[in-house]
Amino acid sequence: MKTKQQLDIDQIWEQFHTTREDYHRNLLMEHYKDIVKYSAERLHSKLPDKVEVDDLISAGTFGLMDAIDAFDPSRGVKFETYCAPRIKGSILDELRSMDWVPRLVRARAHQLARATHSLEMHLGRKPVEEEIAEELDMDIDEFSRLQRDANAVGLVSLNTKCNESDSDKEVSEIDIIKDKKSENPLLEAQKRDLKNLLTKGLTRAERLIIVLYYYEEMTMKEIGATLDLSESRVSQMHSSIVARLKAQMNTRKKEFSIE
Repeated sequence: MKTKQQLDIDQIWEQFHTTREDYHRNLLMEHYKDIVKYSAERLHSKLPDKVEVDDLISAGTFGLMDAIDAFDPSRGVKFETYCAPRIKGSILDELRSMDWVPRLVRARAHQLARATHSLEMHLGRKPVEEEIAEELDMDIDEFSRLQRDANAVGLVSLNTKCNESDSDKEVSEIDIIKDKKSENPLLEAQKRDLKNLLTKGLTRAERLIIVLYYYEEMTMKEIGATLDLSESRVSQMHSSIVARLKAQMNTRKKEFSIE
């Protein structure tokens, strides 16, 4: 015997198939939304943290909508049984669209990994590129393309959350990755202090020679043209300055802990 709730949902289905109105469709979606949530959470438990469960639920909702529109009760199949694979398929389609690495690239990456592992086991060492190419029956150009495609799989989103932080603040990969283009502030301060020390007590021309030669990496000829001096004169002044600076540094060894 059907419960009141079952009678209600049956009536909604009947009205929807008669009118195809959005109002009845929305009532059906509200009724079956827990199936979407269950499917999304089940898949989410097997995925990286960067995947949001709400995104999976949204994708599953589209699958539920398609299932409602296509469902034919005359076939004698329960809607719950009919809609589950459609919801899962919609979520999986969304996951594939989130992953920019195409299936072919992943397949080639696995192909390379299998060949490399097989050769390592056989040779007892890491194989060179030529050996792997021969194992895969490829010429070196084709193997290079395979390597390039396989390396694409290893790229990571910089927005991925990093779980190694002890603070309450969320930390992403972009927050901890080393910026090789940035200057080390301590090293820059030391360079600045050394530059000030070396040029202290020098005349303007002598200071320019040191700065242009060691910091701007200009040649003696270029410095001469800049200061309106001959190349030989710049060279003589440079030698004199260096000698004086060496003497100055020798008298300050203890200050700089130079042994």
